[in-house]
Amino acid sequence: MDASSTSAQRGLRRRDVAVLLPLVPALLWPAPARAAPVLRVLSWPGYADPDIVAVFEKRHGVKVEVTTVASDDVLRTQLASPQGPGFDLVAANTAEIARLVARRLLAPLPVHNIPNAERQLPRFRQLHAIAGIAQGTDVFAMPYTYSEMGLIYDRQQMAVPPSSIAVLWDPRWRGRVLAFDGSSHGFSLAAMYRGLPPFHLHATQFGPLARDLVALRRNVRSFYSLPEESLELFRKHRIAVMHANYGQQQLKQLRDAGLDVGYVVPREGALAWLDCWAITRRSTQPALAAEWINYMLDPTVSRELTRRQGLANTLDEPPALSDDAPAGAIVWLEPVEDEARRAQLWQRILSGDRPSRF
Repeated sequence: MDASSTSAQRGLRRRDVAVLLPLVPALLWPAPARAAPVLRVLSWPGYADPDIVAVFEKRHGVKVEVTTVASDDVLRTQLASPQGPGFDLVAANTAEIARLVARRLLAPLPVHNIPNAERQLPRFRQLHAIAGIAQGTDVFAMPYTYSEMGLIYDRQQMAVPPSSIAVLWDPRWRGRVLAFDGSSHGFSLAAMYRGLPPFHLHATQFGPLARDLVALRRNVRSFYSLPEESLELFRKHRIAVMHANYGQQQLKQLRDAGLDVGYVVPREGALAWLDCWAITRRSTQPALAAEWINYMLDPTVSRELTRRQGLANTLDEPPALSDDAPAGAIVWLEPVEDEARRAQLWQRILSGDRPSRF
């Protein structure tokens, strides 16, 4: 080997070292960890407590972001928002599910990937027989929990349980009544008060029912949104009677707080909801979303919902409503005739519009 060759080799080695040196720190440092997948859940209070979520996150190596809603109106607004990546899952009642299916906002469920569905009571396994959650051969939602919207009353103030929805309008209890802040349920409640079909109002019926709801507004202490809010209002203002949108979830909260309350279904009947889990079409994690639904139907998780919230699950037959015998029928929610009109009128009612303007 001549001197020129040796010199050239030394040059190459120096250039190689010069090229490799900047790469050495990168080779020594570990590669950044890949971000965990994110599952975005739109839910109701008490359905996804932090410790329940934490077990799912650890089991699947994911991050779960839970957004809680306080009414169907808020749920619709959240789902309609174009901002952000959207939600993977939503918990909604069957009437809302039917609406979402009609608007093609939900994806068909991979039922075969939800084996815990086989643990449900027979009536909840007959998915095509549950109104609103199926279309053709596709199923779009999985039943999770349910309750009727009865009347909760203070036994110290009412020696005899209220038997009619009319108690909410009774001037004897002015300022000691609570009702739920929801447009669809508000008009349905007023319709039942008048003996009308609650979900299919004629255009001529909106005015009289709006005037009834103005009268209700004047009789109530407040309209509440969340169950925790109703508990504080009930306790602070010595409430006599409340229309319980969350049903037995609120009954349990009030009794756990030491309040002597009873619970009845009035003779006109009580609206009732069956909440289901559904996967949205915007979901970027459909397989993980199916795992979430399966996890929610795990016996430990479903029974913990009942233990903590007092709500029925779909795996076990519920106990009797309470020691107050129900008097009326259970009226399962259905899609309403004009949700936009109900919402518009409801905002006018809450804002203080006079009866003569309806």
